[in-house]
Amino acid sequence: MTIALLQMLAGFVLLIWAADRLVAGASALARNFGVSTLVVGLTIVGFGTSAPEMIVSAMASLQGNPSLAIGNALGSNIANIGLILGLTAIIYPLRVESATLKREVPILALIMLLTLVLMWDLQFSRPDGLILLIGLLALIGAMVVLGIKSGGKDPMSAALAEEVPSGMPMRTAVMWTLVGLILLPLSAQVLVKGAVTLALIMGVSEAVVGLTVVALGTSLPELAAAAASAYKREDDLAIGNILGSNMFNLLGVLGIAAVIHPMVIEPVLLNRDMLVMFAISILLLFLSWRREGQGLITRPAAIVLFASYLGYQTLVIWEAVLSR
Repeated sequence: MTIALLQMLAGFVLLIWAADRLVAGASALARNFGVSTLVVGLTIVGFGTSAPEMIVSAMASLQGNPSLAIGNALGSNIANIGLILGLTAIIYPLRVESATLKREVPILALIMLLTLVLMWDLQFSRPDGLILLIGLLALIGAMVVLGIKSGGKDPMSAALAEEVPSGMPMRTAVMWTLVGLILLPLSAQVLVKGAVTLALIMGVSEAVVGLTVVALGTSLPELAAAAASAYKREDDLAIGNILGSNMFNLLGVLGIAAVIHPMVIEPVLLNRDMLVMFAISILLLFLSWRREGQGLITRPAAIVLFASYLGYQTLVIWEAVLSR
């Protein structure tokens, strides 16, 4: 078990660092080639926080561990809202722009419904994966068009554009891009191997490890981004990053995994975990909604979100123990 845990820890550290280096290098590379800072921010930087989930799920699917791939995606979405937004808003209550509630939340709801429809037959086929990836491309295109139309004045677009590194020499940008591209799959392979070994040793399913330990680890970039945004008082970026990451997880993470290798879905992932993802998303909307003016995630609301996440994790572990 010690070796499996060390593999997972090493995989997490390398994965997150490699994802950060890849985003920095690719962003600087695109900027040096004359691509608009706004476009780079909305695409490469926006993609960045979901890169660990995408690579891990792709590697898990490639190695024939579909439950780990799906559990990682669903578990990360639940952790993003319950753990990350919950913890962040406990420290600093977050204001929610009405535009975010009216724009991002309905889009996320549609994506969740599409995913539910595709999962209903307990299979993710390659055509299902292609549908999700087409949805991802449409989402990125819409983000770019919206950002350009707003002239970069949209708060989230402006904040993402600010994350694009400036002044990085071409040689350095190429080096970090290559380092990220090489280390991402290698670190994901180490992480997946450790996770599968841990599941075998503990006598639980790969889905359980994906929903708990792996989902928590791959959500660390979102936690860092949310904490940094809250510290800078960029509330919209903190919330927008989480909602955007959840969209990318469903469309990109599951889409890539299904295209690589069609997957059979464990019924519990649909009956329990998909249901919890819907429930915690609705809870976020209910707790932050205000009839007039800005929404607000207060400390009491944040405590409810965080407690919901802890309750869900307890349920997953308890059911896993009972089923051994």
